[in-house]
Amino acid sequence: MKPGLGTRDWGLGKAKATTQKQKKTFREIVVPSPQSPVPASSSPKSPTQPNLTHQAPATMPQLDIKHLQALDAAHHLHPFNDNAALAKKGTRILTHGEGVYVWDADGNKLLDAFAGLWCVNIGYGRKELGEAASRQMTQLAYYNSFFQCTTEPTIRLAAKLAELTPGDLNHVFFANSGSEANDTILRMVRHFWAVQGHPQRNIVIGRHNGYHGSTVAGASLGGMKGMHAQGGLPIPDIHHIEPPFWFADGGDLAPEAYGLVAAQRLEAKILELGPERVAAFIGEPIMGAIGVYIPPMSYWPEIERICRKYDVLLIADEVICGFGRTGDWFAAQYFGFQPDIMTLAKGITSGYIPLGAVMFNDRVSKVLMEQGGELAHGYTYSGHPVCTAVALENIRILEDENIVGTCKTDTGPYLAQRLHELGDHPLVGEVRVAGMVGALELVPDKTQRRFFSERGKVGTLCRDMALGNGLILRATNDSMLFSPPLIITRAQIDELIEKTRRSLDQTLAAIGTAR
Repeated sequence: MKPGLGTRDWGLGKAKATTQKQKKTFREIVVPSPQSPVPASSSPKSPTQPNLTHQAPATMPQLDIKHLQALDAAHHLHPFNDNAALAKKGTRILTHGEGVYVWDADGNKLLDAFAGLWCVNIGYGRKELGEAASRQMTQLAYYNSFFQCTTEPTIRLAAKLAELTPGDLNHVFFANSGSEANDTILRMVRHFWAVQGHPQRNIVIGRHNGYHGSTVAGASLGGMKGMHAQGGLPIPDIHHIEPPFWFADGGDLAPEAYGLVAAQRLEAKILELGPERVAAFIGEPIMGAIGVYIPPMSYWPEIERICRKYDVLLIADEVICGFGRTGDWFAAQYFGFQPDIMTLAKGITSGYIPLGAVMFNDRVSKVLMEQGGELAHGYTYSGHPVCTAVALENIRILEDENIVGTCKTDTGPYLAQRLHELGDHPLVGEVRVAGMVGALELVPDKTQRRFFSERGKVGTLCRDMALGNGLILRATNDSMLFSPPLIITRAQIDELIEKTRRSLDQTLAAIGTAR
């Protein structure tokens, strides 16, 4: 360490009432009620019907689940969902959490092996973060950073991030999410080169299947074809190279040799486009959303070498990996490279409140500050004092309880050991793990590195089996993803592995020989 969407007809009839008097109350809305999940006690287990038996504390208030599901179907557009299908099925309603567990409105206790969405690093139910938010809300709920002003927690968080992040990443711009942070990066990188007399240097290179958010710029920087198909993306001057995924395209190369080959795709793309046009390269140290692609250790140092050779800015998107996910505070430390710019979010507050940030090194920030003039960019909530106060408390807990250190020396290696034990399962073709993030690649034949013909079907089945066993996993294609809260204990890791193996066995039995 250093010192508005348009109104959609959901079966409610005509458009919204034009006067307050005409509006119906919640309980007067007429909408087909999606079926609530059938209680486990009244339904036999089946391969496609989760059978959850864990019960929440008896003191939890009973909710009108069907009514809430109907309201959700009528009014709530869920991200990354087929909303019409979800409206018919009915959403699962989560009610509370503690440690590594969450409970749903049906009373089912679930081990959350995905930490919400890669983010609940210190676990659920930490009252200290709520108390930090309450104190700041009472003292000063909001002030902006526009009018030559700021607040104490925002200043202190900026200094703390400069201390924690590696190298000379000493300057922070606050946003509300990783997506907004990456939008900021695209603008600032292009501005950095333009004010130095190189406006043509505006190309940013990302990777196919990379994920950098879902805003226009973030989705463009990412390489998800499904996202590009909506909204006319990517925007101009964003290019992509193939990602490092040894299992799929490593061939006969050893992983470390493959890592060099995969990295050298960046040099080939720079030369193809012209070094004088390329502004930056952006990548997740570990590609999370596509399936936890963990590159060989040779990959990132070679990427850095190429960026330095052509004076291309190196951007590490640490939204998933930052704040201890790999057992180091940041994955750049884990893989041994030094970025010029770093994207932060998720673990910065453990998901308790929205916050994103961009770290700039001394070189970039010096140009922006001394040559860039007025910074014509910002958000109403940049450096929101409640969010920064919560982040400071989150980081205090990570430090004081040595959570990152424990992941590095104890629970992270133990999770890796236990996940690798699952490598003997007939469905598991590869085990990938780094600290507290990993994946099992499910395959039809573990003697060959090939995928199921209908990718995603088996992974979805396994995910549903896991849910029936009281375990939340994420499935991307047929990769089963793990990213538990960093506070998970060895005993809870044993529970996670036992439930995963049971789910794999049930999946194998369900698909039989139809592989």
